[in-house]
Amino acid sequence: MAEKQPQLNGAYYGPSVPPKSSQSYHRHGRGRGCGCCGCLLCFLLKFIISLVVIVGLAILIFWLIFRPNKVNFYVNEASLTQFNFTENNNLQYNLALNITVRNPNKKIGIYYDKIEARAYYEDQRFDTKLLTPFYQGHKTTSELNPVFQGQKVVLLGTDELSEFNTEKSAGVYNIDVKLYLRIRFKVGKLKTWKMKPKIECDLKVPFGSNGNSAGFEKTKCDIDF
Repeated sequence: MAEKQPQLNGAYYGPSVPPKSSQSYHRHGRGRGCGCCGCLLCFLLKFIISLVVIVGLAILIFWLIFRPNKVNFYVNEASLTQFNFTENNNLQYNLALNITVRNPNKKIGIYYDKIEARAYYEDQRFDTKLLTPFYQGHKTTSELNPVFQGQKVVLLGTDELSEFNTEKSAGVYNIDVKLYLRIRFKVGKLKTWKMKPKIECDLKVPFGSNGNSAGFEKTKCDIDF
């Protein structure tokens, strides 16, 4: 006969099960607050954005009220009485210009605090002149008369030297004159911050030993702010 199996009463007699921990877990590195560097970076970013917006609005309001027009620069006359190279690469030159500056604005004056005129041939600067600062009133025209005279070592490559000989035969030279300015605008009693525009004048100057500017065509200059 098979032995009778004892009946179990449903109780569990195995090893005890540890209770579930009530401690909550969270992922590391996800703190609620931001670090010192993060807060500082966020503040600087908001400050820069706010500053850009304010400056932009100020410029827009200024433009809507005064409607400023671009100042015009023209080279009216150019006299070239010497422009030749010696055997030791010395460029001897004598160039005189008459430049007019027209301020077409009705309510805006301009302080020209610094005017630096530079002369270039084949992208090489051969002279620099500082011109007298001045104030230009509303709707007025002013004149600048830089004179570049002297000699300077200018090293030309084979192509540039060939171009020089071609221009010499034609009697017309491609000379670039650039004005580096430091200006301020005046509106009523208010003066703006200093700006540094650059004026570029690409000239075709005929050679003339008699000092006149016959054959030179009036040239408008480009403005780059």
